[in-house]
Amino acid sequence: MKHMLAASAGEVVACLIRVPSEVVKQRAQVSASTRTFQIFSNILYEEGIQGLYRGYKSTVLREALWSWRQDHVVDSWQSAVCGAFAGGFAAAVTTPLDVAKTRIMLAKAGSSTANGNVLSALHGVWQSQGLAGLFAGVFPRMAAISLGGFIFLGAYDHTHRLLLEVGRKSP
Repeated sequence: MKHMLAASAGEVVACLIRVPSEVVKQRAQVSASTRTFQIFSNILYEEGIQGLYRGYKSTVLREALWSWRQDHVVDSWQSAVCGAFAGGFAAAVTTPLDVAKTRIMLAKAGSSTANGNVLSALHGVWQSQGLAGLFAGVFPRMAAISLGGFIFLGAYDHTHRLLLEVGRKSP
């Protein structure tokens, strides 16, 4: 429980940096002709600092769910496979939050979606596009995160074991 809470607290702090960069990135993707600094400046001018933190709550909710895991002793390849399955499942489950985050970040300044209300954004997607809208992009998201979970968790576990072994051999 202590590790899960610490990881969640870490995500809350990390999102203080991640969310503004994600807001700027999202807007840059839909207006490719505008320079990044100009997008950043426009957000600050039109919406103030809170414009950079649109979607903060939904991002924190999504990210905090990733940090809730428990340790188990398994081989490195098993960690990799578990990372792939866990990543894919978590990606599928949190896709509606990712959709809400994207909608909030891309909403026109002053619109009802731009206020950052996650439930309102989810409800709007549900009303306009139904279940398919809430899970838009779920398969590419699952594939990318599953691959990442396989590589990162497998590599982490293997490196961890190697370092423990080296530590035991040297005084």
